[in-house]
Amino acid sequence: MTDAPLVTILDDEPAIRAMLSDALEEAGFRTMGFSRATEFEAALKSTTPDVCLVDLSLPDRDGLSLVHRLALEQGASVIIISGRAQVQDRVTGLELGADDYIIKPFDPAEVVARIRARLRKPGPSLQTSDTARFNGWTAHFDRYVLTDNTGLETPFSHAEGEVLRMFLERPKRLVSRTMMQESLGGAAGQSFDRAMDVRISRLRTKLREDPRNPRLIKTIYGAGYIFLGDVTWS
Repeated sequence: MTDAPLVTILDDEPAIRAMLSDALEEAGFRTMGFSRATEFEAALKSTTPDVCLVDLSLPDRDGLSLVHRLALEQGASVIIISGRAQVQDRVTGLELGADDYIIKPFDPAEVVARIRARLRKPGPSLQTSDTARFNGWTAHFDRYVLTDNTGLETPFSHAEGEVLRMFLERPKRLVSRTMMQESLGGAAGQSFDRAMDVRISRLRTKLREDPRNPRLIKTIYGAGYIFLGDVTWS
């Protein structure tokens, strides 16, 4: 079990932590549970989880701020588990970098399936290097940072990095919604489409694209996207 994926569970309800831990360990995952953000952040100094399950209503902090930090500073996938069912909460969570959003109450089997989808890789990456250069930009996937030609750095989240790498590995080729869903995992549908729209919008902003006429990430309506940059890897 030492090489099994590690899932951290941050929720102040002991029953939910126990339920998720039992379901995940039965499915072959390792788990660590936390009731407060402070103890969770302390553990991150010596632990690197593969997936972080984060409740938004924590006793010592709003979970949304923690999601944003995790998305920018950790290589883990972040899945929100929350009783907040409002559309705005879900959109905000995705905009801050979460990979998925599950509403309470939930079936533990659904959580296990979502985590497996996040970790599932249908095939090896087309590139094994961690640095790509394109149109005056350098993407450092080992540090989750974009650098422009003046050296100014802009961080991007793990979720945004997955989409950016997919585009950079397939320049000037159509990337369909179906291809994105199969490669990135997750259930197809409006929730997945919304998550992709949010990530692509944030990438365009970080690449200083004109939202009315983006130069690099072009939308092909009804088909998907095309990345028009010239890319070199090193």
